[in-house]
Amino acid sequence: MSASAGHHLNVSAVFSPRGAARVCQLMLGCTIVSLVIHSAGYSATYGTFCMAVWTSCFAVSAAVLVLDVTRLHACLPVSWENLTVTCASLAALLTLTASILYPVFFVRADDCPYNNCEVRNFRITVSVCSWAACVAYGTEVFLSRAKPGRGMSYYMATAPGILKVAQIFVGCVIFVMLASGTDFTRHAATLYCAAVFGVCLTGAVLLVALAVSGRSGALRLPFERLAVIYTFAAVLLYVSAAVLWPVVCFDGKYGAPLRPQGCPRGKCSWDVKLAVAVMSFINLALYIADLVCSHRSRPVSQRLNIHDTQTVS
Repeated sequence: MSASAGHHLNVSAVFSPRGAARVCQLMLGCTIVSLVIHSAGYSATYGTFCMAVWTSCFAVSAAVLVLDVTRLHACLPVSWENLTVTCASLAALLTLTASILYPVFFVRADDCPYNNCEVRNFRITVSVCSWAACVAYGTEVFLSRAKPGRGMSYYMATAPGILKVAQIFVGCVIFVMLASGTDFTRHAATLYCAAVFGVCLTGAVLLVALAVSGRSGALRLPFERLAVIYTFAAVLLYVSAAVLWPVVCFDGKYGAPLRPQGCPRGKCSWDVKLAVAVMSFINLALYIADLVCSHRSRPVSQRLNIHDTQTVS
């Protein structure tokens, strides 16, 4: 290979802190998938979900690393910085979920009778590697973080951008719970709450899609201002839904204040309703944090102009 050929490859994509994090993601992902297929195993819905998370994150990490090393990402009609940090944030949340679910459902003390502990040991190793992969994805997000005021090409690397990925993730979890037997269509109030969850989820997805695609220039409003307006509206909507959902679901007139005794664990609608209530408050906290971070991350020049205007008046 000639010396000039090296310029076609982005060596820093591997020999840099962020590149090292991506290499660790690939190594851990390959290890996890190999161990699960070899002996650890998976079954039922939760095991299939965990396996789908690990394989998908491994495939995305491999694609990102290859595109970055070969510089082929320049041919894609997207904002590469926004895309990579969005993928890393989502992968961190997904691997975190898999790291919790897999040991809860597949690692048990009674799975190791006498000296036959091989399967349990493999599953413990998978769980440890999954947690390490979660840390690797979180490290990439931390290394990719951008300072406020750097423009649209780094929006998803700022705190508001990362929080929007978390909002989308929690919103998807809420809708999975709603579809698993909450019967939210029985009452107008719970139907309104479901509509609020859907509207806020759609708005967050659209904003992330605009940032990743780099098409925000077609908007009449500046993207950051539009994001703040949406977040403020989402906070108001989520406040109403987060308060209304538990009031209706756990009121004696519409639901059950206490968990029914004959309700089977894992298939109880009361448990799902409680989980939706908890997740709605978590998402409300994320939207409030997003609003606060968006307000504080305004460019310094804008703050000075506002301050000067107030001083003159």
